[in-house]
Amino acid sequence: MEKFNQTFLTEFFIVGLSQNPQLHVPIFIVFLQMYLTTLLGNIVIITIICNDSNLQKPMYYFLINLSFIDICLTSSTIPKMLEMCLTGNKSINFLSCILQFYFCSSFLCTEICLLSVMALDRYVAICNHRRYTAIMNKKVVGLLAVASWALGLLDIMPHAVLISNLSFCGSNEINHFFCDLTALLKLSCTDTFFIDIATFAEAVVIGLCPLILTITSYALIILNIMKMSSTGGKQKAFSTCSAHLIAVIMFYGTELGAYMKTTSEVSLEKDKLFAVMFTIVIPVLNPFIYSLRNNEVKRAMQKTRKRICF
Repeated sequence: MEKFNQTFLTEFFIVGLSQNPQLHVPIFIVFLQMYLTTLLGNIVIITIICNDSNLQKPMYYFLINLSFIDICLTSSTIPKMLEMCLTGNKSINFLSCILQFYFCSSFLCTEICLLSVMALDRYVAICNHRRYTAIMNKKVVGLLAVASWALGLLDIMPHAVLISNLSFCGSNEINHFFCDLTALLKLSCTDTFFIDIATFAEAVVIGLCPLILTITSYALIILNIMKMSSTGGKQKAFSTCSAHLIAVIMFYGTELGAYMKTTSEVSLEKDKLFAVMFTIVIPVLNPFIYSLRNNEVKRAMQKTRKRICF
């Protein structure tokens, strides 16, 4: 692999999930199927919600945003990985690498914020249901969604600018399947201490703070549900919230495990596994989690299927 002793690189080379050529075809087939499933599943969710009047509620509006984020997140990483497996071309130019890092990280941050907003929505719906429509009106719902997107897109911008100004004077080989932050910092010959600290601080603010808000919301929800006298009400509330909890636990568990540390503590092979989970596997599972665990969505799917058949 070519070495660079200058401070400006024109391209990087991405190692991918495996350097064994015999595994490239199986990897291509598996991840192509996962990508198509993600696209189909999330497009179905968006279509069903938009075309069913019974689902015109804040929770489903946020679910539309979540499905769109998952489509964008997987599209920022998988197509390049599929190209690498299919053609063997592992090169990516400097600008494309920085943009891939920016968009992938932005969509992850947006999803973190949105999951917290969805937890807050469930808290108001269950614990303050009499004022739910007044509190979660169209204006508030729109502002919460816009704020999630704005925080995600703006929060990563300083990191992208800082990384683009780093000096890279060693190998230009990225030991990952996309332009991941920790893998890029490993290649820099510039002191990355301040970026490490900034990244850790960001993980606390954009990771832990929303996590605390989410946990608090669901803790209060569970306490409120336990006080309900109606068994049917308890089952309905648990059915709705359990789907959200499954998605939140999987997402936070993998992402915080990957990023709540400095680069000196990083095992890149372990990070690849974490990254596959929160950038590829979870977006595949989200449509099934929210549809199979939600009776309203299942009824809407059945109505849509009957309409198509008719």
